[in-house]
Amino acid sequence: MANIKSARKRALTSEKRRLRNSMLKSRIRTAVRRFHEALAADNPEQIKQRLSSAFSIIDKAVVKGVIHKNKAARHKAQLSRKLNSVS
Repeated sequence: MANIKSARKRALTSEKRRLRNSMLKSRIRTAVRRFHEALAADNPEQIKQRLSSAFSIIDKAVVKGVIHKNKAARHKAQLSRKLNSVS
């Protein structure tokens, strides 16, 4: 642990951010996995719902600064491509 007060505070805030970032990245992975599961189950209503949910979670991660907007766009494009290839 750091000795200087500002460095101690910085370490604490860095840890909070690390936890938040990992949580949001995990949410993205889970949403994408659930979308893939819905595609495999071939349930059109569930697919649309899971896709919009994944898009929403990805967009929130961009707003929070967890992922870059281009990475988010790439993820969303890949999901849309998968949806179009199936339907």
